[in-house]
Amino acid sequence: MAGGERNSSPIRSFDFLYMPSTDVARDLGFYRDVLGAEVVFAIEAFGTRVAQVKVSEGGPRLLVAGHLEGQAPVLVHRVDDLEDAIAELERRGATIEERFGFPHGPAAALRTPGSQRLALYELTRPEADQRLEGRMDFEPAS
Repeated sequence: MAGGERNSSPIRSFDFLYMPSTDVARDLGFYRDVLGAEVVFAIEAFGTRVAQVKVSEGGPRLLVAGHLEGQAPVLVHRVDDLEDAIAELERRGATIEERFGFPHGPAAALRTPGSQRLALYELTRPEADQRLEGRMDFEPAS
């Protein structure tokens, strides 16, 4: 693109910061006890643990997950239509690494040239927040 021209973005919002963890209960305890975060939920299912904490009023929701490989977080962005967004980004040169299910809807993962991890999702299950809030399958460790 020349000069200040820019493609429009299919991304509507930055909703989740998905953080890998080798010990979700201990990390959850750190966020609660040291940082003063509110535990929104702590789920144990499908052989892994995932917890959401609320560190502040604004910004993306923080998810701590035992099933994510590596140490880099995944920045999860909402799009209006996942299939349209994928088609547009692939047309622009992006490569989708995988598609996966997410409590809020279907999602797809990709990486930037510098190996930053991104995911896009379409909000098809808006009731997910209400369904998950308050669920405590395991306790934070101190």
